[in-house]
Amino acid sequence: MHDARRDVSLHVVPQPDCWHSLPCVDLTDETMRQRKARVLAQMTRDGIDTLVVYADKEHGGNFEYLTGFIPRFEEALLVLQRSGEAALVLGNENLKLAPHAWLENRVFHAPWFSLPNQPMTPGKTLADLLREAGIDRDKTLGLAGWKLFTGCGEAVQGMFDLPSFMVDAIREAAGGGAVLRNATGIFISPDGGARTVNNANELAHYEYGANLASTAILTALNAVAPGKTEKQIGALLAADGQPNNVVMIAATGDRFANARLYPGDKRIQRGDTFSLTTSYKGGLSSRAAYVVENAGELAANVSDYLEVVAIPYFRAVVSWLEHLRPGVTGGDMYQLIERVLPKAQYHWHLNPGHLVADEEWLCSPIYPGSDIPLASGMLLQIDIIPSRAGYAGASIEDTVALADAALRAELAAGYPALWARVQARRDYIARHIGITLPEEVLPFSNTVGYLRPWLLDPTRALVCQSAGS
Repeated sequence: MHDARRDVSLHVVPQPDCWHSLPCVDLTDETMRQRKARVLAQMTRDGIDTLVVYADKEHGGNFEYLTGFIPRFEEALLVLQRSGEAALVLGNENLKLAPHAWLENRVFHAPWFSLPNQPMTPGKTLADLLREAGIDRDKTLGLAGWKLFTGCGEAVQGMFDLPSFMVDAIREAAGGGAVLRNATGIFISPDGGARTVNNANELAHYEYGANLASTAILTALNAVAPGKTEKQIGALLAADGQPNNVVMIAATGDRFANARLYPGDKRIQRGDTFSLTTSYKGGLSSRAAYVVENAGELAANVSDYLEVVAIPYFRAVVSWLEHLRPGVTGGDMYQLIERVLPKAQYHWHLNPGHLVADEEWLCSPIYPGSDIPLASGMLLQIDIIPSRAGYAGASIEDTVALADAALRAELAAGYPALWARVQARRDYIARHIGITLPEEVLPFSNTVGYLRPWLLDPTRALVCQSAGS
């Protein structure tokens, strides 16, 4: 099944199909009830009396998981009691959102959470306000930011990534007898966090973003041409007016020249390296390759790019996809990639695969020695990043879901259009790329497995087959 029995070569293949102008799939009332129930169950399990959930524009996923919104350009706190009672502590411009939240709440105005130099007439201290919002003395308080402060295992207690003025006020409101814990793991621990497993409605909700990102990536790939600017290509990565959850990349040549992160006016030149990335809720797609029509146009020092970088990387992605299934441990997945694409030789340094949700990187169960089993309902991003000195990178980052028989049946019955897209993607991957996906692996991106090393040749991609076939 894996690389040792595979030939990989460049072949003429049709491009994958894409779906444009899809409708969003909204979360349901029942899904939101389930989300709250999961979090309350985790609080009981962990002995948390009161959970304080932090949010800002960049770190609003845990807050949004329960409320349905992020505080846009301000900050916010959700104070959730084990009884289920909720309070929202909001700045000036988010007070109007409280009546629209997906959970019943009391709302408290905290002008300190607003933009700089906006009106600030609190009339009381933040600690007093937090007491009114439900932070009581002599309780066990869980503070949820967006970091676990660990690469694996349990979170480091005593470290919080909430602003210090909030943590200080929480301590004051709670009094000396309170216990403060890092409770971010209630949401995102790779071993049972509430947000790591999705129901059918949530998967359908997130497939919209994975389809959107991969459609935009393929559109942008097909537009790459010498003389065009990064901005012209980058404009194709902004889709449906949806907010990106990472910094968009459309970079030709030296990607970080002059510390620039965003598409600029640099013009594409034949022979350049080129990087493309876009991401929305539910999925990221990324590509890296050369702006050439064939290997003969490469500089002499990288003329063996296909053999040295692209093909070994592609074999690793094929192995990852064909090995993936519920029940396999994160440690098994890590060792697989270490075996087929040794870190010492290919210098990848992030976890080779991670979970996706509203954020591009939620958490990862894939790390050395991880005994965490992958589970039905997980949404994963292929994220293996090889690096060989002097060569362009190779990247076909995309999103897949894991679904057991029951979840697949629910998706097929409840979301037939999504199910048809998934089956079309699976068929393309098998017939044209030669990858045999386990039945539990559902491609949510249109471009899963599609590696085009020469960006100016839209007809050819890497494919694999059993040796001797």
